[in-house]
Amino acid sequence: MPQPQSRVPDHARGYENFGGVIDRTSSASQPWWPSQPTAPQGAPNIVVVLIDDMGYSDISPFGAEIDTPHVAALAERGVRLSNYHTTPVCSPARAALLTGLNPHRAGYGSVANSDPGFPGLRLELADDVLSLPEILRDNGYATYAVGKWHLVRDANMGPGRSRDSWPVQRGFDSYYGSLEGLNSFFYPNQLLADNSVVDVDEYPDDYYVTDDLTDRAISQITSLRAHDADKPFFLYFAHIAMHGPHQVKETDLEKYRGRYSQGWDAIRLNRFERQIKSGLFDPDTPIAPRNTEPGYDAPPWDDLSEDEKRRFARYQEVYAAMVDSVDQSVGRIVDTLTELGELDNTIIVFTSDNGGTAEGGPTGTRSYFSQFVHGPVPPDWERDVPHDEELIGSAALGVHYPRGWGQASNTPFRFYKGQTFAGGVRVPFVLSWPKGLTRSADDNGVRRQYSYVTDIVPTLLDLAGLTAPTHRHGRPAQERDGVSIADVLRDPTAESAHTEQYAEFGGHRGFYRDGWKLVSLHRDPADVDNPTWELYDVNTDPAETDDLAARHPELVAELAAAWDDAAWRNTVFPLYDSAADQVRRRPDEERFTDPVRILAGTPPLERYRSSKLIAYRDFDIEVELAGWTDLDEGVLVAHGDQQGGYLLYVEAGSAHFVFNSYGRISRVSAPIPAGTGGLALRAVATPQVRWDFTLEASVDGSSEVIAKLDNQFQLIGMAPWTGISVGADARGPVDAQLRSRRGVFRFGPALRAVTYRPGAVRVPAAVRKEIEESAEYHAD
Repeated sequence: MPQPQSRVPDHARGYENFGGVIDRTSSASQPWWPSQPTAPQGAPNIVVVLIDDMGYSDISPFGAEIDTPHVAALAERGVRLSNYHTTPVCSPARAALLTGLNPHRAGYGSVANSDPGFPGLRLELADDVLSLPEILRDNGYATYAVGKWHLVRDANMGPGRSRDSWPVQRGFDSYYGSLEGLNSFFYPNQLLADNSVVDVDEYPDDYYVTDDLTDRAISQITSLRAHDADKPFFLYFAHIAMHGPHQVKETDLEKYRGRYSQGWDAIRLNRFERQIKSGLFDPDTPIAPRNTEPGYDAPPWDDLSEDEKRRFARYQEVYAAMVDSVDQSVGRIVDTLTELGELDNTIIVFTSDNGGTAEGGPTGTRSYFSQFVHGPVPPDWERDVPHDEELIGSAALGVHYPRGWGQASNTPFRFYKGQTFAGGVRVPFVLSWPKGLTRSADDNGVRRQYSYVTDIVPTLLDLAGLTAPTHRHGRPAQERDGVSIADVLRDPTAESAHTEQYAEFGGHRGFYRDGWKLVSLHRDPADVDNPTWELYDVNTDPAETDDLAARHPELVAELAAAWDDAAWRNTVFPLYDSAADQVRRRPDEERFTDPVRILAGTPPLERYRSSKLIAYRDFDIEVELAGWTDLDEGVLVAHGDQQGGYLLYVEAGSAHFVFNSYGRISRVSAPIPAGTGGLALRAVATPQVRWDFTLEASVDGSSEVIAKLDNQFQLIGMAPWTGISVGADARGPVDAQLRSRRGVFRFGPALRAVTYRPGAVRVPAAVRKEIEESAEYHAD
């Protein structure tokens, strides 16, 4: 019997690409629905847990004394990659992990903040770059993300800016977390749910961001299962931990009190011994000696004073407790999967974005954002504001450990995050899939074959039996650089298909080929294209202790030429011989320095937008009041949090100005004259990176100075971290004492608006550039 044919005249519109039959009536027509992506029968769930700034040895399956039973259980059920590599810093690692492209090809040769104007540093995902969630969604998966993103330039974090590189636009059905490169654990400066800023002024007393992210991840999974019993899901859980500032719940910290008094040298040796016993390295493998290079050096623990030992040990107690809290989060995810009966058919990956960091400097800090400020600042710049040591790890401080603990984190390797040596790029990797990956009795689960972060996408697709679309939004998708290592996961004797790999960050270079690694440490920007190469046989010397460059000059030349070829193929060039070039911003960002009038009750401004109004410059803050009396009180304007900021409030008929200089508090107060119709806070910047403040009251059209506060360190680099709020001290408190007394202290209807008027920049350009370069590097 012949099939009915559509009777659609040529001039009709809207019926194109319809697969059914159209007639004039429904009874004579046949409906049709486009097919929806459907996952293969039995396709596994996929969970990728990515930790920030956690070194190779910081979990127990890789040698740590830190309690991580849940990650250890994953390793026991699965495999450990002892020779897995990532990028030196985080945004490039995240781009490579989620796309399978080499970081510069993905557009992320550096951290997602500036925009120097070259292909390898566009710091946004291009239209023809497919992401893992996009691929999985095309294969019938639900896709969820929580945590740190940092694939969005900070200029695009505010309303009205491009969202092309935001998580939901890149394939995630739902997202909850922070677009920033770091955040407070008790008072995040800004959280997003999908494409919208979470409307929160005050966090609960028991708030902790790792718990919040874990709650959201679990709710995503359980909500899906309540609606669809069979649809597989992809969860990308990108922890804000272990990035500084290090803060942890007291209940977790108590467990680690007193456990690090032996110091980093002993901890490092103990971890290496456990690494050898567990099969990560051969017994005769050398451990790298203590870093002694200027700017990277870690002193012998025994050379420290007793006061230093006590404080430095406390920093590591906090760090260990944070790792423990991450493991607890993993346990909660695993428990949820177990309760759903889906643990066996879930691929779980646990890894880090780069190695442990040296950003705490030689002595650590209790003033995290002040520590970011390097370069030609005044010699009396206070990098570590003294505080009660009992507060270390609490919401009151932003602390970071000294780099001696970063070296221990990276046991047994050299150097840290940011360098192409193993300490910066070799991190732990655990993969568990009980249903799909089983081990024989004589298989210890360790895989020593080389692998790289770009291999995660093709490996997961291979394990799950999935294919990727060839196009994105109608354009041919870029080919991936990574290769599947599924054979290595299944067979400890299989050879890795990933035989060579370039590396570059900030002028540091590296090139791996068949067990040989060529590497350079970049020191002089003017000499960036003249590297001093070192050569290592990393099969026998994974810690890069014996430089063979002088013995194999031909191999050095061969691998150096290969690095050069790879650099051109992956848009690594140009290399930056000027710090000013690398932190260059788009010219259109200058409009962020225009005056702005902010109505009372406006949601807090985004951090970067707020900073452009005050950084390195004079600025005026004009407060409009309407019918003010001495009964009206509350916060007029607040900018920042406990890590640095300023606050103007009214209480009991007086105006109070609080300046928080990276944790050191200064206050001035003065009665407000009767009939005041407005207040003005005026800041005058100095070339010495200071501000002088005056507070004025406007009465009957004339201004009167009522208070002064001079010679305050400017808030620069990444401070203030929390943006401007008008009419309340929202999110993190600038003044903890005021928060404890009055909460966010909302002002009433007598406050109409606040206007910011940025003035002249007073700090010399050379000083600004060096400070900004350092701050953006450490903020990743």
